[in-house]
Amino acid sequence: MKYSVEVLTASSQDWIDAVMADFPSFLQDHADCERKASAMAMSLIAKYPDRDLIIPDMIETALEELEHFQQVYEVMKQKNVPLPAKMEPDLYIHQLMNEAKGGSSDSRFLIRLLLGSVIECRGCERFKLVAENIDDPVLKKFYKELWVSEAKHGNIYVKLALNYFDEDLVYSKLDELMQKEARILANLKIRSALH
Repeated sequence: MKYSVEVLTASSQDWIDAVMADFPSFLQDHADCERKASAMAMSLIAKYPDRDLIIPDMIETALEELEHFQQVYEVMKQKNVPLPAKMEPDLYIHQLMNEAKGGSSDSRFLIRLLLGSVIECRGCERFKLVAENIDDPVLKKFYKELWVSEAKHGNIYVKLALNYFDEDLVYSKLDELMQKEARILANLKIRSALH
């Protein structure tokens, strides 16, 4: 069974050009995204401790995302790129997370899980582009490994949703969120950042 849906719109050449033109800013944003991804997995456990089927996978995901943060930080240190004290707001994440407001507790739980998949799928697509476009062989290998890992994370969130919700509901809601994600992305300014 396929647990995730491909992103509906490909990232633009303008986005990859912006990243390649200012890779230090991309690294800073990437580190911040990995830290937030780890926190998001842990927040699901904190918000839904009664949904015990998610706990082992969310712990593992949080640890993997934290390890990715550590790996990006090591790259940043090697390239003399500092961790910034303050990051620009991530409008992509803000707009997506608005989808999880309101509705029943069950509805919010489903949407939070599926947004995890949507965000990881976009990360997977973009890490693949970075791997294909960067010249540095070490970074090329690093982003290829991240691309594979993000694909796995995208699948985990859908698999967990299927433990609690009907398959038709999961996939129709996932498709709806992927369509919203495509619209959000189309309206964001292009910058050297993961989103």
